[in-house]
This record gives sequence, C-alpha cells and structure tokens, in this order.
Amino acid sequence: MGQQKIAINHESKLPVEQLYATLAEHENLSTVFAPAKVTRVRDGDSSRNGVGSVRRLKMPVGAPFEETVTAAVENQLIEYRISKGSPLKNHQGVMRFSPRPGGGSRLDYTIVFEGKLPLIGPIVRSALDSAIRKGLAKLG
Repeated sequence: MGQQKIAINHESKLPVEQLYATLAEHENLSTVFAPAKVTRVRDGDSSRNGVGSVRRLKMPVGAPFEETVTAAVENQLIEYRISKGSPLKNHQGVMRFSPRPGGGSRLDYTIVFEGKLPLIGPIVRSALDSAIRKGLAKLG
C-alpha cells in the first residue's frame, strides 16, 4: 500500500535524439517493458507519439491497460499516465533526456503509482524496476 516509486538513471551510448526517438515510438517499448506486448491505439493530437497518443500494454497475466502521453518535448521529456485498466492508480511516468559530456545521453526515468489492492504496489514496483533496467540495457 502507499505510493511506490521507481527511479532509474540510465546512461546510454546513443545520442539524445536517437534515444528519445526510440523511446517515444510506442511499439519499441515492448523491449523496455518485456514481457509486455505494446501496441499503438491512437496517434497524438499533433504528432504520432506526442500528447494524446495512446498505447496498450498486455502482460502475460492480467487484463491489458492503456497509457496516454500527457506531455512531450522532443529530445527532452516524455510524461504519461495509465488512462484505462490496470491494478494501479495515481500513476505517472516521466522520462527526462539530457546529453552527456563527451557523447551519449542520460535518461532520468521516474514512475510513481499506488496499488488498488494491498501488496500489489510493491510487487509491481519490483518487477517493473527490474524489467525496465534490463530493457534499457538492451538499447545501449
């Protein structure tokens, strides 16, 4: 119970533009959120992956849920929230991108949420933290 927080600071050899483009593209998130399967539901209000775009995540167990992008600044920021389904509430994900001196990029990725049922939050936090770290490592 209570608020759960995941804070990941990932350093990548990829330039900011490439890392942002990869993580902004909904279908690419299947790698980051494995074993979830991620599919696009709707394009954004003014760009394919921008504000208002929606993706559906389907885990091996449980009902699918949807996330909606709530803020996007190219090569700097992506914010999203769960907008449909899920055993979580008060969810917000924030990805902040910055260049690293000498090349590459840094991703500061924070997710906060609460479980709708006792014990769900800590279980999801642990599994999600591990999966995201492994997925980001695959991207470089």
